[in-house]
Amino acid sequence: MSERGEVGVRALVPADEAPNWLSETELRAWQALITVTTGVMATLDNELRAEHGLSIGDYEVLVHISEAPEHFLRMTDLASRLRLSPSGITRRIDGLVREGLVERRPCPSDRRGSNAVLTDKGLRRLREAAPTHVRGVRAHFVDQLSERQLVNLASALAAVVLDPEAAAGGCDEGR
Repeated sequence: MSERGEVGVRALVPADEAPNWLSETELRAWQALITVTTGVMATLDNELRAEHGLSIGDYEVLVHISEAPEHFLRMTDLASRLRLSPSGITRRIDGLVREGLVERRPCPSDRRGSNAVLTDKGLRRLREAAPTHVRGVRAHFVDQLSERQLVNLASALAAVVLDPEAAAGGCDEGR
C-alpha cells in the first residue's frame, strides 16, 4: 500500500504521472470483457483442437480464405483482417501448408506478394469443424444472453472505434 492508501498498480505510479484511472464501473466492464473474451476463445480453441486438430487461429484463417472469391486471399490482406504481423501470418500459413489445408501461390499482380489458397482438404476440414465452432459459440456465449442483451452488447461494441494502424499486428507472439 502506498502512502496515499492505494494498492496494486496505482501504488506503483507517482501521483504526478498518474493517468485518468478507471472508475469502478469502467474497471468492472473492462475486466469482464477481457475475462469473457479470453475464456470463450480458449474454450473454443480447446474444442476445435480436441475434435478437429485445428486451433481457433487456424480455423479463423480457413474461414477468411473460404469467404473470399475463389477461396484465395493475398497474404497481406489476410494478415490485416486477422490483425497479424507479416511474420505472424507466415507462421500460421506455414503450419496450414504443412497440413495440406492451404497452398501458397505467387500473386500474379504483385511478384513480391503471395496468395493463400484454400485446398480441397482445407475446405473439407473447415466444413467438419464449423458445426463444432458454432455449437461452442452458442453454448459458451450466445445462449447465455437474452436477445436484448445481445442487441445491447453488439451496439455497445460497435461504438468502439479502433485505430487500424494502432491495431495492426495485433497480439502476435514474438513481435
